Amino acid sequence: MLAGIVMAIVGFASSFAVVLAGLRAIGADGRQAASGLLVLSVTMGLSAVYLGLRHRMPISIAWSTPGAALLATGVSRDITYREALGAFAVTGVLLVLTGLSARLARLLAAIPVPLASAMLAGVLLPLCLAPVKAVAELPRAAIPVVLTWLVLGRFARTKVWAVPAALAVAIAAIWFTRSPGAPPMAGVLPVLSFEWPALSPDALIGIALPLYIVTMASQNVPGMSVMAANGYRPDLRPVLTTTGAGTLLGAPFGGHAINLAAITAQLAAGPDAHPDPDRRWIASVTGGVVYLLLGLMSGLAVSFASTAPPLLIESVAGLALFAALAASLHAAVQDPDAREAAVIALVVSASGITVLGVGAPFWGLVTGLAYHRLTSRSPRRPVPADRIQRIDESGEVSREQKISEAD
Repeated sequence: MLAGIVMAIVGFASSFAVVLAGLRAIGADGRQAASGLLVLSVTMGLSAVYLGLRHRMPISIAWSTPGAALLATGVSRDITYREALGAFAVTGVLLVLTGLSARLARLLAAIPVPLASAMLAGVLLPLCLAPVKAVAELPRAAIPVVLTWLVLGRFARTKVWAVPAALAVAIAAIWFTRSPGAPPMAGVLPVLSFEWPALSPDALIGIALPLYIVTMASQNVPGMSVMAANGYRPDLRPVLTTTGAGTLLGAPFGGHAINLAAITAQLAAGPDAHPDPDRRWIASVTGGVVYLLLGLMSGLAVSFASTAPPLLIESVAGLALFAALAASLHAAVQDPDAREAAVIALVVSASGITVLGVGAPFWGLVTGLAYHRLTSRSPRRPVPADRIQRIDESGEVSREQKISEAD
């Protein structure tokens, strides 16, 4: 049970700043952002409890951290909040369809891993620059945050506490640097905020498709790798249908996407959770219950963050994404045949451009794929088996992917 408690606290504390940055970027106000955090926590918790009890495996669920980074850095500002919610709902539908259709899973697997990784790296890069900017612009608050992250990342027994500790220092810095005349925090109790989703071509192409790809490629597939490394091979299809349904139901309330946990999943699936592999599911179920409780803190989290300089919150988000950026860059340039195409995909995705109302990540993937097709010696050559995980007819992941992602 302790492992599940730790997993949920670390998962929430280390990446909620990324989720807040993403929700703010699509136009959510404080009440809507708190609702998004709350519904994500609830759908994550309920999905983890259901899947753990149903399959008796430590199937941990998390929100899509790279998806939140996509919202924060790669979405056209012409897309309205309701249109973004519509894109979230479509993402949920795509996840459900992937769980029901092996053909759609194979189509996703046909995207070369270096290009998907490069797109993700381009999405993450702007947020990962935030700590550098914060040190220059907010040295009194940012330097202690970055130093805490560096010291614990280097010397702590486990690195998972580095970002939560940096967050704690950031909270302290915000508290002690508040001006005496600052208004008190309000609205600490979260309230679900419902909005009817709206559909638009720009949001479907600029949010739904990239969100679906990064959630699958950098969360669900690596999450299955973590499970397999610890001796578990759950059927991925019910996981996708469950998380897809949770994403669909949470979309009108501000939830962008939920998925398998990757890095924090090790805390529940590994031997530290319980010596007996048949008892480790208790940790993931416990983590799900804790997520439900942490959701009650979403209003407080948003209210407190609203009093802080946005750059300081973004710097904590950037620190949480450094490991993901490093893994994505490694996977993007590992294949010499796709290296140039991956670099093109990366720089276009990181450019922040908007063309025809569609954000940079989509165009990064399109230009990378086009260049790869033009320069490939054998365009029909399949992706090497050791570079990508594929979902076979049974719905299981068949090989280990060379990509990892922090939740």
